[in-house]
Amino acid sequence: MDDFYKENILDHYRHPRNAGRLDCATHAHEEHNPLCGDTVQIELCVNEQQIIDRVGFSGRGCAISIACASMLTELLTGKTLDEAKQIDKQDILELLGIPIGPTRLKCALLSLKALKVAVYGLHQVHVNEENEDW
Repeated sequence: MDDFYKENILDHYRHPRNAGRLDCATHAHEEHNPLCGDTVQIELCVNEQQIIDRVGFSGRGCAISIACASMLTELLTGKTLDEAKQIDKQDILELLGIPIGPTRLKCALLSLKALKVAVYGLHQVHVNEENEDW
């Protein structure tokens, strides 16, 4: 079963879904992981009913950070902002489907952190990824 998840991660890395910038973005934020140099920007097009019509992401990084961003964008399309706010660390780990170590956890959660800052309209978020269930 782990091979399936590894192939899925590699597929999202090699062929990321929803990659690219959005002209209609109403919410956006870029996050940077200083430990490895990965960057991910999440952009959302949210309509008047607070539903996410389109999602895009851009950035560069390792297979885990790009695959997680790609998987997250698929999960977000059609959700309300309130539903997007409920997505947490466990949801990302379930999308990955394989155990990852503490070093890779920052990579896996980079797009989630960018999403949270974008949907809450914050400038900074201070999160302890190991102990926080955001």
